[in-house]
Amino acid sequence: MLRYDGNPKNKELHLIHKDFSCEFYFIRHGESVSNATPGFAAGKNFDAPLTDKGIGQAQLLGERLEREGVTFDRVYSSSLTRTVQTTENMLKGMGESGRDFPRVDDIIEQQMPGWRGVPVEEVYTPENLVYIRSKGAHFVPPDGESLRMVQRRMSNWLEDEIIYNEELTSEPVSMRVAVVGHGTASRCLFQYIMRFDDMFLRRMSIENTSIARFIFDDEGWSVLKLNDATHLGTSESHSLEAQP
Repeated sequence: MLRYDGNPKNKELHLIHKDFSCEFYFIRHGESVSNATPGFAAGKNFDAPLTDKGIGQAQLLGERLEREGVTFDRVYSSSLTRTVQTTENMLKGMGESGRDFPRVDDIIEQQMPGWRGVPVEEVYTPENLVYIRSKGAHFVPPDGESLRMVQRRMSNWLEDEIIYNEELTSEPVSMRVAVVGHGTASRCLFQYIMRFDDMFLRRMSIENTSIARFIFDDEGWSVLKLNDATHLGTSESHSLEAQP
C-alpha cells in the first residue's frame, strides 16, 4: 500500500509495510461448558464459561509460552467469557497476572440465536443439509450470521486495528500480537488469509488453546504453524508446520 507523505513540495510515496513485521498468535479458547456438552447446533449458553479443564488448558498454554520466552506487544480477546477467561489464565501462566487487554466484540464466535439449544439431529436433516451445502459460506442460520459475514467482521477488525493502521505500519516496527478467539470464527479468518476453498472451512481442526502462527510483513502473509496444542500433551493433537 502506498501513501503520500503530506508535503506538497515532496510528493514521495511510501510503502507503509516496507519496514513492518507482525507475528500473530491466533489462539482458540480453552474447553467451555458448551464444548463439554455437545449435541446442539448452537450451545444453550452463547456466553458459556470455561470448565475447570479449560482453565487448566489456558494455564498450560501460558506456562509453555513463558518457557519459550514468548512475550506479546499486544493482546486481544473476544468479548465472550470463555475467551476472556482463557486470556486471563494464559497471562497468569506467563507471569503477567493482572495485565489489561481489550475485549473485542468484532471477533466473537459465529452467532446462531435461532438454533441455540436445538439438537443437531433436528437442525441437520437431509433436506436442510442439501440447502445449507448449496448456499455454502453464504448460508445464514435463523437470526444469525453466515460464515462470510463472520469473515467480513473479523478481517475488517484486523485490517483496521493493525494491517492497514497507517500510524502503526508506516514506521519501522517488529511486533508480536496474541488474538484469543473461537473455532469457527478463526477458520473464517484463516480463509481470508490463506484463500482456501469454502469446503475446507468445516474441515480444519482447531483444538482448544491451540496456536496458529502467521507473519504479516512487506511480502504479505506467511503461515508458520497451525493447530499447535503440544502444551496439552495429548496424542490427539495434530499440528501443521510450514517447511522451507
